[in-house]
Amino acid sequence: MLSELRGVFVTLKKGGHLRGCIGYIEGVKPLYAAVAEMAVAAATGDPRFPQVTAAELPELEYEISVLTPKRQIGAPEEFIVGKHGIIVQAGGRSGVFLPQVAPEEGWDRETTLTYLCAHKAGLPGDAWKDKRTKLFVFEAEVLEEHRLD
Repeated sequence: MLSELRGVFVTLKKGGHLRGCIGYIEGVKPLYAAVAEMAVAAATGDPRFPQVTAAELPELEYEISVLTPKRQIGAPEEFIVGKHGIIVQAGGRSGVFLPQVAPEEGWDRETTLTYLCAHKAGLPGDAWKDKRTKLFVFEAEVLEEHRLD
């Protein structure tokens, strides 16, 4: 499995709060190499956060999401909250949520799609209702490491 070309995201959390998350939707390199690269990118390259400092390392929790290939869906109702990750694409813009995001936030399908469009893809919140908008789903095997305090 480690040599397979798989999409992967590495998520860093500190005190239960997001500290960085970056990944590849599609497999572009062997999983072992992609995980290493995305771990560094999540710590140093997520534009939403300052770079992780050496002092923070003991406080971080790590999550690796190994993705299945994405597939386009024909209707928003095919997106199952908690099972699927979701990608929205329209007008040259896109956004993605991993499968665990909506349940962690307590969102239903409509809230997830609206938030994804408005806050991740920079689209109108209701863009997911437009027939020209493409929706893709995928699943993820999530590997987590939790601090034992």
